[in-house]
Amino acid sequence: MASPFFSKQSILFLTIVSGLVSVTTHAQKIELSGKIISSGELEGIHVINKTSYRYTTTDQNGLFIIEGKISDSLYFSSIQYMPKTIVLTAQQIKSKSITVSLSESINALDEVMVGTILTGNLNSDITNSDAERPIDFYDLGIPGYTGPRMNLAERRLFEADDGPLIIGTSVNFYKFLNMISGRTKMLKKQLKLDNDKRTIQHIKDVVGPLFFKTNELKEEKRMEFYYFCSDAPDFLQRCRGRSDVEIFQFLEGKLKDFKNASLSKN
Repeated sequence: MASPFFSKQSILFLTIVSGLVSVTTHAQKIELSGKIISSGELEGIHVINKTSYRYTTTDQNGLFIIEGKISDSLYFSSIQYMPKTIVLTAQQIKSKSITVSLSESINALDEVMVGTILTGNLNSDITNSDAERPIDFYDLGIPGYTGPRMNLAERRLFEADDGPLIIGTSVNFYKFLNMISGRTKMLKKQLKLDNDKRTIQHIKDVVGPLFFKTNELKEEKRMEFYYFCSDAPDFLQRCRGRSDVEIFQFLEGKLKDFKNASLSKN
């Protein structure tokens, strides 16, 4: 008969081994076969594993294959569908399959409230309105800004280039002097550089790791590639404030140009 000590040691050993096997199984990546269900177009839907930086798109039947493990987050995105994120479960990993239903994106008009008829005359409409508003800079007769909050570079450019050049029969001398001295041009250039840097940093930190999982480029060439992209005339238009999927598509197009340019140099 085994001693009590040996029995406890055996039980402890088996418990540890069982735990390690469980952890290994939990962390194991497998290939998942997926299918999108929807009434619309099924081809070209982006499927992104945001946890392990894997990326693929669906075929014409809405089918896709992607690597994943338990608790990975899969992100589904397409222009015609509402974006959706799901977390992989143990059952999905065990069955090596996943089915996802997407809802079509519908641009609905805001509800129209019938009330006081507006004439288009600001003073008249304010007078006829029942709403009370706080005093603002217009009431005090001073210039002001009502757009989104600006950063330092944007504020400097706004101050230097604000308002029309000709006001009635007078010249806006502050704007005129900034223009002929080159300060306005310099501030616009500085603002573009700032926007470029912030956009490049986002691409480098967020989109880049995913992009280079499926697109080959040497590590030491990647920063040069980012700046190559920033030289494109439509860089900010295509990348600033855009979704990661849209930026991904822009990078795919520029990578071929970058490689061709590198070959020309050599």
